[in-house]
This record gives sequence, structure tokens and C-alpha cells, in this order.
Amino acid sequence: MILVIGGAFQGKYTFAFEELGIKDGWADGDFCRFHEIYECRAIHHFHDYVKRALEDHYDLSKLVPNLLEKNPDICILTNEMGYGVVPTDAFERELRDRLGSICIELAENSDVVYRMICGIPTIIKEKADRT
Repeated sequence: MILVIGGAFQGKYTFAFEELGIKDGWADGDFCRFHEIYECRAIHHFHDYVKRALEDHYDLSKLVPNLLEKNPDICILTNEMGYGVVPTDAFERELRDRLGSICIELAENSDVVYRMICGIPTIIKEKADRT
């Protein structure tokens, strides 16, 4: 599993497409079906996937274990939402907290985690035995 995090419009998709070579097999968290995450090669806008899942009361408690079982080589691109002002809206706070918790679990299980800033990828985690 590969996790690419960063602020909005920081070059995550371009990096994954060009540098990681993921040219096809993409799902878009804005509108993909919830099961597509277990079949795609990569997902863009993962934060929107989580938002839609919460809005639809979709059970996310087994998301990461299911990904590890069904699609362990997925590349996940997500915006960081934990910086800045705490939202006044209760749902937005729940989303921020839930996405943060899911990203912690994803990072723990990822082979490599990149953080994108101004189009520059920085490896913030890499397993030593990664091939």
C-alpha cells in the first residue's frame, strides 16, 4: 500500500501518475461506488470517499483491514484535513477526526507514505524491506 497525503492542489495526482507510473485503474472518491476501492489500482480524493461514506452512514470500521485483505497494493491519495481552524460544524469535525484516524491506520500499514508540498514529494515512512 502507498499513501500520498498533502494539502489540496499540491500535485498528488500528477506525482502518482508520472512518478509512480499509475496510468490507469483509478477510482475517484468524489463519485465512485464504495466497493470500487477494493478493485482499483489507486484512488484520488480519498477524503471525499470518507465524507460520502459518513454522509451515507456507511460502516468504515473495517475499511483498512478490508483493504489489506482485498487490495493491499492500492495507492491512496488524500488531502490532509487536520491543520488549520477546527470546524464549527459537527459533521465537519467528525469527518476531520475520522479521516485522521483512518489515515493513521493506513500509514501504519503502508509500505511507503509520501507527503506532497508544492509538488515536492517527501517520504515520511518507508518500510526497509520494500521492493
